[in-house]
Amino acid sequence: MKHYSDMTLQERQAEYAVVKQEFENKKALGLKLNMARGKPSTQQLDMVTDLLSVLSKPEDFVTESGIDVRNYGEVSGIPEAKALFADILGCKPQQVFVGGNASLQLMYDVVAKAYTNGLLHSEKPWSKLDTVKWLCPAPGYDRHFKVTESFGMELLTVPMTENGPDMDVVEKLIQDPAVKGMWNVPKYSNPDGIIYSDETIRRIAAMKPAAPDFMLMWDNAYCIHEFDGDFVPFRDILALCAENGNADMVYEFASTSKVTFPGAGVAVMASSEDNLAYLTKIINIQTIGFDKINQLRHVRYLKDKEHTLALMRRHAAILAPKFHAVLDALDSQLAPLGLGSWKRPTGGYFVSYDAMPGTAKHALALCKEAGVTMTGAGATFPYGVDPADSNIRIAPSLPPVAELQQAMDIFCCCVKLAALEKLGV
Repeated sequence: MKHYSDMTLQERQAEYAVVKQEFENKKALGLKLNMARGKPSTQQLDMVTDLLSVLSKPEDFVTESGIDVRNYGEVSGIPEAKALFADILGCKPQQVFVGGNASLQLMYDVVAKAYTNGLLHSEKPWSKLDTVKWLCPAPGYDRHFKVTESFGMELLTVPMTENGPDMDVVEKLIQDPAVKGMWNVPKYSNPDGIIYSDETIRRIAAMKPAAPDFMLMWDNAYCIHEFDGDFVPFRDILALCAENGNADMVYEFASTSKVTFPGAGVAVMASSEDNLAYLTKIINIQTIGFDKINQLRHVRYLKDKEHTLALMRRHAAILAPKFHAVLDALDSQLAPLGLGSWKRPTGGYFVSYDAMPGTAKHALALCKEAGVTMTGAGATFPYGVDPADSNIRIAPSLPPVAELQQAMDIFCCCVKLAALEKLGV
């Protein structure tokens, strides 16, 4: 079939009549399908329910080091949890802070501490500064952008490349002392599914920002989240930064939100020992300790990195068919028409689709009209504004495959309609 852009007006009009009728037929079905967020499916959650029965007897609640996790204390986490996550991340246990169930909360908290108290190398709290700027590789994670936006920071867009953020742009922007940090999802980036190249990581670790309290926010959310192929190792960013004289620059985050339960997982922050000592002292003002019962439960259930990777392979068996369904639909329904472009991730939780410029908002509005809810257009850019009105984040994980196929049929139909109307019918 011809690409839409190569069709005559008459050909597009004929095609539009067919696609429009298809859209009306699908809308009449009254479906309610959701691909808005990267949530684990019920099947995945059911698979790990036995986590909740790991601790049952009184003696089960005492750690190897003699800590009764039912009581107060251990604000930075129990030693066993630090050891487990250090094993997974490839850093040292003394570099790990174990929090509650959400890594986003830890990210928000450390930014908030910079704002109210300043960081280890800050001259003053950021709230006392006239301007604070932040680097946002885009397309990226909308909730990252919302964190720094909520503190009134000026968000600066950094283009994403196939190898990660455009480091030429980054290295230029960090010469401004008002630039205080940068968001990163280094493995299976949200939404593109890009793995940062070794060269990009090397340049990041070697950065010399003008701001002495620059924060390299390293959200390693998908560090063990392959759904196709073998586990892909990743570099210890803490060690690399330390080798380059930047030990206190990096803050790494991870969680078990998509390993066990998003609603009752464990989140961690890894950084230099000096950073953690400074932050723990401040955090200890707001809490005497996080949920240590849940920390111990996860330690007993996950055991170590190898056992955790074995669990992730079970997750992969559930996720892979869903991602294949999305890619198959794009390949069969949109590629022959020359509509858009997309990455082919092998891990993470999203597929990033770039529609014809100027059509993403309209396509998603049509999807909603036909009963398919998706992440809003523009969400993957700072301030929720995609200058090209092109990027759409697809989240395949939650629906069953059959529902996902229905949703993708509707999505492809809506993309076609939006493109035809943009080209003129």
